[in-house]
Amino acid sequence: MTQHPATEFSLTTISEPAALTVRVAGELDYDTCDELVDTVVTGLAGSPAPRHVRLDFADLTWIDSMGLSALLMIHRHARAAGAALHLDNRPDVLERVLRHTNVLGHLTAPVATPAGAGEPGPPEEGGGTGAGVS
Repeated sequence: MTQHPATEFSLTTISEPAALTVRVAGELDYDTCDELVDTVVTGLAGSPAPRHVRLDFADLTWIDSMGLSALLMIHRHARAAGAALHLDNRPDVLERVLRHTNVLGHLTAPVATPAGAGEPGPPEEGGGTGAGVS
């Protein structure tokens, strides 16, 4: 079993008209995943709902299977609201989990919109391993 240093979990939320950004710091695990899901669901409840949900993982130190489950739940809520999910600044620990479980493409797939509807989304930010972020 790999030991990792405990890091205090925190969320910082930035709400803009077109995007909800949540900065995730610390460990995303069994004890903290509900807080992240609740924060995103609350942010999506605004009127109008944001078209983009950006999760910034620059300060993420650990993720377990419940953290991954939280990301899948957030994806579901974002899609139901018509918003695209973006996983920004992915550290190696997150990148490994996403690649190993083969869910990265599912979580970041483009949202289908009717022809001519909407505008292009905000520019992408860098990922943790140099991989493109969607």
